Amino acid sequence: MSATGQNTDVVYERVRGAILDGELAAGTVMSQVALAEELGISRTPLREALRLLQGEGLIEAEPNRRVRVAPMTASDMEELCVMRVTLEAEALRLSVPLLTPEDLARLEGVMAEMAHFAQVKDYRRWVVPHRDFHRALTSPAGPRTNVLLGQLFDHSERYRRLHIGYGPSAWATAGHREILDASKAGDRAGSGGLLAGHLART
Repeated sequence: MSATGQNTDVVYERVRGAILDGELAAGTVMSQVALAEELGISRTPLREALRLLQGEGLIEAEPNRRVRVAPMTASDMEELCVMRVTLEAEALRLSVPLLTPEDLARLEGVMAEMAHFAQVKDYRRWVVPHRDFHRALTSPAGPRTNVLLGQLFDHSERYRRLHIGYGPSAWATAGHREILDASKAGDRAGSGGLLAGHLART
């Protein structure tokens, strides 16, 4: 990969992370020059990174080379929920018969990590095994499906971060336990239904 391509990837991940973490607040409008200065990055790869982020729906183009961080709205949250519930539940139904003993052992491990970090209320560490759990459940469904599910998960995290301080359900692991048990039992319909209900609640 060329140096330019590598720089674009680095800048893309930097800006994307700043949006998902709330460092760049939803609805923020700024010039590309100001954004480059604020994040300490070069403007040339920034333009390409912004194009990628616009395609992902995290950035909106404004006049005069200004950009706006996509706002967080009830309608956007509802759309994310509908897309994720539909796709992830079906991906799990497809994956259950293909999960190996090694896959299930890994899932048990990330469940233990989630429980530990939830107990100590360490969100930044908790979200890593949480993401790993959801992706490991559906990994047999194929890379194209899981790339899209990964994006939907990350976009949903913008909303989850608002909820973390307002109730215990954001940290709940009980739903994950039930989903994993149904998957281990080979219950395709049951595991998909439990996952759909879990996503709809959270």
